[in-house]
Amino acid sequence: MNKLLIPHNKTIHEALIQLNSIEEDVSRLILFVADDQQRIIGSLTDGDIRRVLIKNKDLNQSVFDVCNKKFIRIQEPISFIRVNEYRKKNIKMLPVLDAEGRYIRLVDLDKIKAILPVDCVIMAGGRGKRLSPLTDTVPKPMLPLGGIPIIEHNIDRLIAYGIEKIYISVRYLGEQIQEYFGDGRNKGISIEYIWEDKSLGTAGALSLVEHFNSEHILLLNSDLFTNIDYEDLYLRLLNTEADMAVASTEYKVDVPYAVFETDGDEVKDFKEKPSYIYQSNAGIYVFKRELIKNIPKNQFYNITDLMEKIVTQGKKLVFNPIIGYWIDIGKPVDYEHAKNFIKHIQH
Repeated sequence: MNKLLIPHNKTIHEALIQLNSIEEDVSRLILFVADDQQRIIGSLTDGDIRRVLIKNKDLNQSVFDVCNKKFIRIQEPISFIRVNEYRKKNIKMLPVLDAEGRYIRLVDLDKIKAILPVDCVIMAGGRGKRLSPLTDTVPKPMLPLGGIPIIEHNIDRLIAYGIEKIYISVRYLGEQIQEYFGDGRNKGISIEYIWEDKSLGTAGALSLVEHFNSEHILLLNSDLFTNIDYEDLYLRLLNTEADMAVASTEYKVDVPYAVFETDGDEVKDFKEKPSYIYQSNAGIYVFKRELIKNIPKNQFYNITDLMEKIVTQGKKLVFNPIIGYWIDIGKPVDYEHAKNFIKHIQH
């Protein structure tokens, strides 16, 4: 952060030296001009400086005089932001300020796909018996895929959608997951761990979180490999005013025989070896935080139980098809498929 802030009384020459020293991997070199109270009063890029020097070659001008005081910024707490609206204006760097105008962090719009105001829970406590002996000493979410653990692919994609608070539910060999990711600081996010002392199903661990900061919660299985568009899923929830949106994937059933359409015992029509396509649960959900009150405290409870309750209570449950790839790594054949598939993506 210190490398991106420059006092308002510094010169253009000093700003150029500071810009040249930025080592962070950012899409555009930029500084933010701060007043004596550390409030941000303007932005300054190398392009801004070049334009000023063309008119006036004085390198001793103060950055306060030449900075862009009408810079675009967002303020904490962040609600849902349509990132594409900023991209259309060719804005690449979006500073996040607190209520007093002090710098908190920088959003690089070339590196993220969205900014979603959701907390996320990743379910990573399962034994993974079907992948034994691979999972005898390594938890399934930590099995390598393209050089990094399966769960890390999911975390990196969540980060790409601006999600900064992640809870990981752990049980079997969970120490390995916690040791690998720590508190998430190395990835610029916050990670907390929900330790299950017994199996709690696919949603029971939600009851152990004392407080969520967001109005909506994203829940996903840790053993998925997918390029799902989380913003699309979130928008489906908002636009349909639903209580829960479930990501879905197509499941095709090929019937090897003719299927009759009947009236009593009379055949009215038939289809020869038809195929039927169904939308099936992809293991990724976004829902209103208030639904968690339906989950019993520290008891086995599946997310499908909550989905059933939503329907029976007359609440709204919608699905959203994944447009892209999705692999559920539950069996050895799935794991091999994912390992072969990622080779083509990386190349």
